[in-house]
Amino acid sequence: MRTKAWIGALRLRTLPLSLSGIIVGSGLAFSLGGWDLRIFTLAVSTTILFQVLSNLANDLGDAQKGTDNERRIGPERAVQSGIISQHQMKIAVIIVAILSFASALFLIHFSAPYLTESMIWIYVGLALLSIAAAILYTIGKSAYGYYGFGDMMVFFFFGLLSVFGVYFLFGLSWNLILVYPAISIGCWSTAVLNLNNMRDIENDRESGKKTMAVQMGRNGAKIYHLSLVIIGFITWLISAGIHSGMTGNWIFVISLLPPILFYPHIIRIIKIKEPDEYDAELKKVALITFFSSLLFSICLFTV
Repeated sequence: MRTKAWIGALRLRTLPLSLSGIIVGSGLAFSLGGWDLRIFTLAVSTTILFQVLSNLANDLGDAQKGTDNERRIGPERAVQSGIISQHQMKIAVIIVAILSFASALFLIHFSAPYLTESMIWIYVGLALLSIAAAILYTIGKSAYGYYGFGDMMVFFFFGLLSVFGVYFLFGLSWNLILVYPAISIGCWSTAVLNLNNMRDIENDRESGKKTMAVQMGRNGAKIYHLSLVIIGFITWLISAGIHSGMTGNWIFVISLLPPILFYPHIIRIIKIKEPDEYDAELKKVALITFFSSLLFSICLFTV
């Protein structure tokens, strides 16, 4: 029972989404002449640890604030269930935070030959910032997730930092083609968070968690969600078009296949009336984002 609770607390289903930006950023680096398997592998392990840290901290923080209660929709959380104590979860958060930082340092070490000294220190700072962001989302009196800043942070960390960050680790210079897929992944990742917040909107409102969904209301949150999905699709379409034009190869059309599934998703979101119906859509958006990123990166490695 305890082992199952710990596995549940890791929330493994969130990992593919967290890796989407890393996959795309690495593919873009490869297409422009930069590649190192060690860097890619350590970027993946570091990202996974950051995501697990965020999941564990979220479990602890929401339990401490009483947001995870009997009214909450969705999978039961580990601390909420009582199977894992708050003290045990605190220890787990500390351990994973240390492992995350260690993995990040190894990543920076192997990337050092491609980086300037100032860039190395910037990456050390970003690693510490990532750890702080993972923990402070729900933990502490000023947890930013309780004031509607979660969406902005997800867009930054899952989209911009994920794609740009791994790309520059390979020692490459700035290129505008990074922007469009980074925006797409950022928008779609934020859409996943928004679905989660729409599902929990009533409980969050009663618990004082002022997410964007709570602040905008159910209808406003739906419009916001559709905007995120559509903007993400447009920038993804632009990105595929740019790469098709650059390479003279229409293979990038393949990366547009998963996003086509956003059409039935949008129709479904418009029709949803019950909060628990959002959970299935949450999984769909996460998987569409992951497989879009995977196919796009495969195309980059192929041409």
